[in-house]
Amino acid sequence: MEERSVNHLIRGVRILGGEPTDILLRDGAVAAIGAGLDAEGVTVVEAHGLIALPGLVDLHTHLREPGREDAETVASGSRSAAMGGYTAVHAMANTDPVADTAGVVEQVWRLGREAGYCDVQPVGAVTHGLGGERLAELGAMADSPAQVRVFSDDGLCVADPLLMRRALEYVKAFDGVVAQHAQEPRLTEGAQMNEGVVSDRLGLAGWPAVAEEAIIARDCLLAQHVGSRLHVCHVSTRGSVRIIREAKARGCDVTAEVTPHHLLLTDERAESYDPIYKVNPPLRTAEDVHALRAALADGTIDCVATDHAPHPVEAKETEWANAAMGMVGLETALSVVQHAMVDTGLLDWAGVAERMSATPARISRIGGQGRPIAVGEPANITLYDPAGERQVTGAAMVSKSGNTPYRGMTLPGNVAATFLRGVPTVLDGKIQ
Repeated sequence: MEERSVNHLIRGVRILGGEPTDILLRDGAVAAIGAGLDAEGVTVVEAHGLIALPGLVDLHTHLREPGREDAETVASGSRSAAMGGYTAVHAMANTDPVADTAGVVEQVWRLGREAGYCDVQPVGAVTHGLGGERLAELGAMADSPAQVRVFSDDGLCVADPLLMRRALEYVKAFDGVVAQHAQEPRLTEGAQMNEGVVSDRLGLAGWPAVAEEAIIARDCLLAQHVGSRLHVCHVSTRGSVRIIREAKARGCDVTAEVTPHHLLLTDERAESYDPIYKVNPPLRTAEDVHALRAALADGTIDCVATDHAPHPVEAKETEWANAAMGMVGLETALSVVQHAMVDTGLLDWAGVAERMSATPARISRIGGQGRPIAVGEPANITLYDPAGERQVTGAAMVSKSGNTPYRGMTLPGNVAATFLRGVPTVLDGKIQ
């Protein structure tokens, strides 16, 4: 989709849930804000009852291209992101070939620019081929046109402490951050779901919370020792929350994310043996969900990231032990956050904007995103109807994959429109 300047007048919208006002978008930027605005040569968007949020930014998206285009492509994933209100996503490195060189990350970056539905910022691998044995071309990826600043072996843990230390030291040179998938591999061999009462009852191999918590504790110590930035992917346990809270209190430069599904679903879902609920890290207990919500509310967990993980039908519609891990999440994330955090009184809409737009953009150092809705700022804006609702079905997804854990559920809210630098990628709830 070619990017072009389109001028719009958004009428009657509530910025961050405030009083109704108008927003004039001109030449890709916010030109004016105020009640009763008028202008010639603009397309009027009636937004009464809608909330305006800064375009959402996802730190953790699997777009599968190159190599697994049967599950998702940069183009289809970008459209899915736009439908969810996102104007920027970070494409994880576990593609085929792995995004561990300047050439691969530049390819993904250019595919995102060609698609034009959102900014696609590649995440570079920490180690060559995700092998965990030697560092990837971190500097070359940082210097490439993609200007990579986030590095992760997500899907796998950088388990070697010396290699992790070297990565943390290396990225300091260009203000990068290592995003760790915290999973001690020796403690999770053959693991199928959260270790606990439910796994014992179902006879499925357990995935202990300590496997996550031990790596987070180690890496916080390493990051503080070398004076580098650490980001913890998809935090899932109350013990992890405690460790991160203590590390921040000591002055460690650590940030953390939580997924929508870990804010809502528990390991009891596995009682159906439906592999749609198989995910890495696994769904945990109700006590963990409560702790994660509280940590997101008080800022211990900095942001929401989807871990959008599309799979073809055959990878999920099989027996639990052989099923792939992962869930799609871009198109439902804002609704789940409303349900888990806003409707429960834990966050207001300004807090949602902070945790789903401003903070992830700051962590990744992505320019022009996560900015407030203010005159002169880029017109990256999401219009959201909090009073709407929908029943989730995989078939209705814009993503190429329909492996949503919310199928059959009724979730609140709908994304009415998404603007990328003033260009509508979604309008009236439909992809443009």
